[in-house]
Amino acid sequence: MSKTISYSRHARATLNLGLPLIGSHLAQMSLHVTDTVLLGWYGVSELAAVVLAASSFFVIFIFGSGFAQAVMPMVASAVGRGDEVQVRRDARMGLLTYPLFWNAKAVFLALGQQPEVAAFAQDFLRIAGLGMIPALLVMTLKSYLAALERTQVVLWATLLAVGVNLALAYALIFGHWGAPELGVRGAAIASLVVQVVTLVVLVFYAAWVPELRKFHLFQRFWRPDWQAMGLVFRLGWPIGVTGLMESGLFQATALMMGWIGTVELAAHGIAMEIAALAFMVHLGLSNAATVRAGRAEGAGDRVSLRDGAKVAIALSVGFGVAMVTLFLVLPTPLIAAFLDEANPESAAILAFGVKLLAMAALFQMADAMQVMALGLLRGVKDTRVPMVAAAISYWLIGIPCAYLLAFPLGLGGIGLWLGLVIGLSFAAITMMWRFWSRA
Repeated sequence: MSKTISYSRHARATLNLGLPLIGSHLAQMSLHVTDTVLLGWYGVSELAAVVLAASSFFVIFIFGSGFAQAVMPMVASAVGRGDEVQVRRDARMGLLTYPLFWNAKAVFLALGQQPEVAAFAQDFLRIAGLGMIPALLVMTLKSYLAALERTQVVLWATLLAVGVNLALAYALIFGHWGAPELGVRGAAIASLVVQVVTLVVLVFYAAWVPELRKFHLFQRFWRPDWQAMGLVFRLGWPIGVTGLMESGLFQATALMMGWIGTVELAAHGIAMEIAALAFMVHLGLSNAATVRAGRAEGAGDRVSLRDGAKVAIALSVGFGVAMVTLFLVLPTPLIAAFLDEANPESAAILAFGVKLLAMAALFQMADAMQVMALGLLRGVKDTRVPMVAAAISYWLIGIPCAYLLAFPLGLGGIGLWLGLVIGLSFAAITMMWRFWSRA
């Protein structure tokens, strides 16, 4: 990589790599949005249940995906060095799996949730939990393909998944087209099918595209490569724990919102879906920054590492400003799109959701900067210090502040989201300082 590359070329390279990843993340997120919208039309308790169930699935998934995300900088760095054999070794040893769900109802009841909501959440997780293994395998293959700048196929595979999910969920939740009416279980079945279909598509692509055959990804697949597995594990477990810390912050907020009420939890789920859609853009830019930082690090090009980081951060800030404006100017139509006006509780959900979107505008920039810093740090294989920073920011600062503001200080759900703002802001500051102090 040339050391004299201009900022405009950095921007083009980042967007060429990042836009398909952004599209893929948005499409992936739209799977959850589809379920939220459909169940928002179906029933408030069902919607609240899936808010809890999906976030619980995500907590476990995000830890397992740490090993999948470790593949991205490792493969990118190997490509930067021109080491094709190491590309295969690193990618294959990222394919690890994690356990499934069963007794979710007892857990949610112990955590103070409403019995009906807890029962629906268990119904969802008993089925959707079976998708954990294919979901983690899909995440690893997406990281492998992204590191090789094969992001278009990642986008198309995810768009296919969106179409399959929309058709199946619509049919099985409401009982259309001759299908049984299964409510939350229908959404779970659709989610499981989508994970399997996506895995089949990506495996076929990785195995049969001529330009990728040189890496022999599935050659002697049954033989473990202990050295590469050790490298993936050492880089991946801090990534997984970091993600667990952040997702745990959001899950704790959802649980505490459930203590306040079902309507508030439903509004929380909708506002969080909208904020998460915006976050997917920052995440895609962060992934692109990881790949480009990994390649610069592999090539020993510190100038391109720093300049590429500046450009990626600037792109993220620009989009963040646009989203802050959108959340503050048009909150009502954004929330209303998820609700059936005929539902008598929709007005209360809408009113509370509008307030939460204003809070989402507050943490938009902090969330963007912490994920950009994480992406850059992962590109240079720095994962353990960010893990500690995440633990302090989210669990020692964010969650206690959220509880204190919501309950002892009486701010309720608004206080919970203020806790999110505080935790994410602290994480953004510490992780950005870590990257630039090294770069």
